Amino acid sequence: MTYNDMVEGIFLERPNRFIAKVLIEGQLETVHVKNTGRCKEILIKGTKIFLQKSNNPNRKTKYSLISAYKDKLLINIDSQVPNDVVYEAIISHKIPELQHLHVVKREQKYKNSRFDMYFEGENRKGFVEVKGVTLEKEGLAMFPDAPTERGTKHVKELIDAMKEGYEGYVFLLIQMAGINKFVPNVKTDPKFSAALKQAKDAGIHILCYNCYVTDDAIEIGHRAEVVV
Repeated sequence: MTYNDMVEGIFLERPNRFIAKVLIEGQLETVHVKNTGRCKEILIKGTKIFLQKSNNPNRKTKYSLISAYKDKLLINIDSQVPNDVVYEAIISHKIPELQHLHVVKREQKYKNSRFDMYFEGENRKGFVEVKGVTLEKEGLAMFPDAPTERGTKHVKELIDAMKEGYEGYVFLLIQMAGINKFVPNVKTDPKFSAALKQAKDAGIHILCYNCYVTDDAIEIGHRAEVVV
């Protein structure tokens, strides 16, 4: 996944979860933040960031905040991109666990649920639910960075689908490089963490991959260990 029209900036503050105040070439700008999570350990005053310039003249903000440095680690915080990265990786045969599929569809409804992907292969069919991971602590990737009732609901619905004969995958995409282990953020959201363990015990596949991240691109990296 490559971004066009990228510029460098400096983060100043985040008045609310949708916008941030930044400096771009010394000019103060109000920009859109493409992540409604807290990101408090990333978006710190003075942090170097990268933004995408919009070509939509009707937008209220000219730029969207895409990534930011945490010390020397560049983290992509675009919450819309993980689905694209995982989908491209699957159809490009980069995920060994999801090979030899002849159908991969996005945003598929199942009963009262809507999963990120549906797939079919020889004698198999199933759903994939993708979660973007932007929180890193002491070399560990963690999710979520804020309580997520929606995330817990998705995991439990995968278990229900599995009971009807579908395979289920929770795909945790670490939106940074060099992080090789994931643990659920039990302290922040014990309900999601419990649901993830319940899913694993029930036979849901928990996959986790890190990413290669640059100032204008993100792509699938290597599989990371999951400790539930």
